[in-house]
Amino acid sequence: MAIGSKQICGAVANLRGTIRVPGDKSISHRALLFGAIAEGNTEIEGLLPAEDPLSTANCLRAMGVEVSEISVGVNVVVKGVGLNGLQEPESILDCGNSGTTMRLMLGLIAGCHGRHFILDGDQSLRTRPMGRVAKPLGQMGAQISGRKQGNLAPLAIAGAALKGKILHTLVASAQVKSALLLAALTAEGPTTVIEPSLSRDHSERMLRAFGAQLVSNPLAPEVHLQPGHQLHGQRVVVPGDISSAAFWLVAGLLTPGTELILENVGLNPSRTGILTVLNAMGAAVECLDHRVVAGEPVGDLRVKTSPLKAFTIGGELIPTLIDEIPILAVAALAAEGTSVIKDAAELRVKETDRLAVMARQLRAMGAEIEETADGLVIPGSQKLRGAMLDSETDHRVAMSLAIAALNAEGPSQIARAEAAAVSYPSFWEHLAKIQA
Repeated sequence: MAIGSKQICGAVANLRGTIRVPGDKSISHRALLFGAIAEGNTEIEGLLPAEDPLSTANCLRAMGVEVSEISVGVNVVVKGVGLNGLQEPESILDCGNSGTTMRLMLGLIAGCHGRHFILDGDQSLRTRPMGRVAKPLGQMGAQISGRKQGNLAPLAIAGAALKGKILHTLVASAQVKSALLLAALTAEGPTTVIEPSLSRDHSERMLRAFGAQLVSNPLAPEVHLQPGHQLHGQRVVVPGDISSAAFWLVAGLLTPGTELILENVGLNPSRTGILTVLNAMGAAVECLDHRVVAGEPVGDLRVKTSPLKAFTIGGELIPTLIDEIPILAVAALAAEGTSVIKDAAELRVKETDRLAVMARQLRAMGAEIEETADGLVIPGSQKLRGAMLDSETDHRVAMSLAIAALNAEGPSQIARAEAAAVSYPSFWEHLAKIQA
């Protein structure tokens, strides 16, 4: 039940039903961006009509790209302007709360020689590190300036002629890698991006489909792009976002007497760390009708209530489930044994410091959690109580707290619950549906 921007959540008898989660946010951003710089039209089915992709679309429109209306159930058409067709905008490009928009936009516009751009966003986005993209782009010849030596927005970009380079990134980040690949499309000479470990590969898959000459090894964190090839508009089908499905997977596992079907979920191997962990915990999650749609593996997931065992995660697994760690923290509270999350310092520079926020909010429900520099230590078999909670403006925190409240004693009230709309506009509607 909603009260203004607050949401009341409490224990339920069980959860039943079928859910089709919204389109994958990562793929939605990339379909818009690649379609914008392709030749011809790109038609996108299932694009996520949430705040972050809308920010990307609005920035593209400001640079002369025609993007049709984005709404639920309607295919989106992007009229491409080619690799060098983006126009200098008349005003600041507003990225809203979307780090993906800002980081990928840096790569998109860095090589727009002779044109000038300013990227900005909301208060939260202005605190998030952009130097991890700006610095390697600078090695290619990009001219980017901003607060804290170009690390914080607002950022000013003077489009420049770029040169291909061999670039070693400091973090395994699909956003960083994708920004560099976008810049490499118009650079002089080839570019190689080498990560410390493998991150999501949506950009590589989609760039190939659009016609880029790109070589990568699915088992090695290295991508090589040869410029000089035009992109061509495509029909893109966006699968359901596994990061959104993760909330229902954990809800189904923890809530007694539950069975849920999650339809059309993207199962890209670089994103399925959540399934690896849940399987190790003993979760009853079954994949039905595994198939390939537009180059991306997809399936339906069935989840039933299960007793869970504790987990320890870190290292190369973290980039494959970085967005699912808040909801995994909720699962850990109910597991048998103590769970350990490490090597996840990246969570401190998301929409919020998610390690600190999740620890703070779950403690308000009576949980015992130890926060470390790069993770959390969470004893299991804990009982939660309803409490006054706050999403602290983070969409994944809002939804994680809602699932925690389903199995707490007494109701919880979640302030700033509207944050869920950043990635899952219909979350509260779907939650009500499966309780009916």
